[in-house]
Amino acid sequence: MPVIFWLAPASAILALVFAYVFFKQMLGYDEGSAMMRKIALHVREGAAAYLRQQYKIVFLVFMAITVIFSFMAYGLGVQNPWVPFAFLTGGFFSALAGFIGMKTATYASARAAMAASVSLNEGLKVSFRSGAVMGLVVVGLGLLDISAWFIVLNLVYPAAESTHNLLIITTTMLTFGMGASTQALFARVGGGIFTKAADVGADLVGKIEAGIPEDDPRNPATIADNVGDNVGDVAGMGADLYESYCGSILATAALGAAAFLAQPAIAINVVMAPMLIAAVGIILSIIGIYLVKTDEGASQKKLLKALGLGVNFSAALIVVFSLAILYLLNIPNYIGIWGSILTGLLAGIAIGQSTEFFTASSYFPTRKIAEASTTGPATVIINGIGTGLISASIPLTIIAVAITMSYLFATGFSFHVSGLSYGLYGIGIAAVGMLSTLGITLATDAYGPIADNAGGNAEMSKLSPEVRRRTDALDALGNTTAATGKGFAIGSAALTALALLAAYIEEVKIMFVEFLNMPEFAINGKEGAVQAQHATFIDFIYHYEINLMNPKVIVGVFLGVMAVFLFSGMTMNAVGRAAQKMVDEVRRQFREIAGIMEGTAEPDYARCVAISTKAAQREMMLPSFVALLIPVVVGLIFGVAGVTGLLVGTITSGFALAIFMANAGGAWDNAKKYIEEGHLGGKGSENHKAAVVGDTVGDPFKDTSGPSLNILIKLMVMASVVTVGLAVAYSIL
Repeated sequence: MPVIFWLAPASAILALVFAYVFFKQMLGYDEGSAMMRKIALHVREGAAAYLRQQYKIVFLVFMAITVIFSFMAYGLGVQNPWVPFAFLTGGFFSALAGFIGMKTATYASARAAMAASVSLNEGLKVSFRSGAVMGLVVVGLGLLDISAWFIVLNLVYPAAESTHNLLIITTTMLTFGMGASTQALFARVGGGIFTKAADVGADLVGKIEAGIPEDDPRNPATIADNVGDNVGDVAGMGADLYESYCGSILATAALGAAAFLAQPAIAINVVMAPMLIAAVGIILSIIGIYLVKTDEGASQKKLLKALGLGVNFSAALIVVFSLAILYLLNIPNYIGIWGSILTGLLAGIAIGQSTEFFTASSYFPTRKIAEASTTGPATVIINGIGTGLISASIPLTIIAVAITMSYLFATGFSFHVSGLSYGLYGIGIAAVGMLSTLGITLATDAYGPIADNAGGNAEMSKLSPEVRRRTDALDALGNTTAATGKGFAIGSAALTALALLAAYIEEVKIMFVEFLNMPEFAINGKEGAVQAQHATFIDFIYHYEINLMNPKVIVGVFLGVMAVFLFSGMTMNAVGRAAQKMVDEVRRQFREIAGIMEGTAEPDYARCVAISTKAAQREMMLPSFVALLIPVVVGLIFGVAGVTGLLVGTITSGFALAIFMANAGGAWDNAKKYIEEGHLGGKGSENHKAAVVGDTVGDPFKDTSGPSLNILIKLMVMASVVTVGLAVAYSIL
């Protein structure tokens, strides 16, 4: 193993060390009064209870899938024998990252509220560095898992002996990404259903019907709402980006091994490049975290600038260091590959800026939605949908440009088919560039729910209005950074999924050579047979007739679009059913528990938490199984060509719909908050009530269906990669 490789596991361990340091620093802050500690304990216990229940169900699902993979590997002989173990580690580390992030957030909320009573900067410092625990744990565990598997598989299939062994190593490692994707989908869908059921109940009954504030202790759903922020927006987002981070590195490594199959001395360096770029990104993220601070009374723009300083510092330096890494590794066309990395990084920043423009209350699209409240909730919803649809055009254009430029940079500005493998490697490493500083970009996202919970704690503990003003400022900033983070996650999902789609064809090659005993195959329209081990990417494309005139490909595309809309509809309806139960319960408590509105009786918070928990566990199952089964069924019927079309349809339509939903929901939320700041009548006005309805519609858009789609995209690709042997050996058509 080259000495420079050890930078990857060392950086991963460094990330975990600093995550622990930030966690201990957070625990050192004052948690406040007895009431503040009591509220925080309610939220902490509710979140822990939910995750315990979720992990029990996910454990059973993982055991069942592991049995299936074991049968494929040891019974049918159409899978690498290491796959079941890789699948389990991917799921375990993803769940662990989400659990640690959630635990940190539930300990931080009251401390952030107490820190905000000192100054705005102290509140930002506590909440942001607590969010940084999530960011550093995700990148630390992700890169550590990748490094460990690379070491283990290199002992079994020594890369020094042949580049074909290196291809086996990298394509096998891809499969642990499916474990991460499966866990992420359950975390995102289940957490999203939980949090939005509680949020809708708290808003519709508490705000609109009872006329009390969002975080008023008299609202029975308020604790469940705060629990939901942690299990959905922290644990769910952490698991989501964990799989994007790992998937981009793994797909790029597999494509690198394939592109440089004939150059053994270079192939190992090309495979290590994404790991080393991620390793340096971790170090720069840690430095950037320490740069985030602000002044008292800072405006939203100044707060955004404070976060931007840390993020942009890390992003600027990764540009320099990635060039140095590629040069030291002696990678051919290193300037061009560096251009691909720069393209991915700039695309991520551009998507984030686009999302901020369409969702922040500082800009006119969100203010226009707020102004529409003067004519009622219908126009608020119409304007929000229109804004969301328009907002999707910019990220789609950015991704199209990013794919084109990263491909051209890597091929030396040629679209000739001979450079296809190099171009695909360029697209993969562009995704790595976009996620290279995830340690700090995820911190800007995870901090938002902590600030939100801090505001809820301040409201329920009856802290001074000044404290609530500071926490509201941090919360509004968190909504924008969360929307930006979702845009970043969805953008990276598109590039990662495209790289994984290319890696799918490489997995087909491994099936031919290693597991199906098919050393050679025929290509339609050509004479003679082709040796599978030396076949190119294009050879397999021709062999399976993967082109737009093949009905199997077209059918696959339509089925991919169908899967996206079916999944979105199922998750939206799941939130609707769960929310109905929550609304009924909150109304029942207001009706039957005497003294709630007078503040002389405490609501039954635990009952609301239990309703959200039960609904989330039940409702998350069917959408998740749909995502897992569709690629298998399509593969068995339409084969490799059909699955390729399926993935194209899923990636393109899923990306567009996810951007629309995330941005529309974020804009509705911030339009409501803009009114709550005192504009257009302020809290309690008819305009405010209209905006609350829009925000309620937007909640499942931005926190359930939208962000779940980018996991759906990658999970369906991963499921296709892992079950490729079935499509190759047993397809009907």
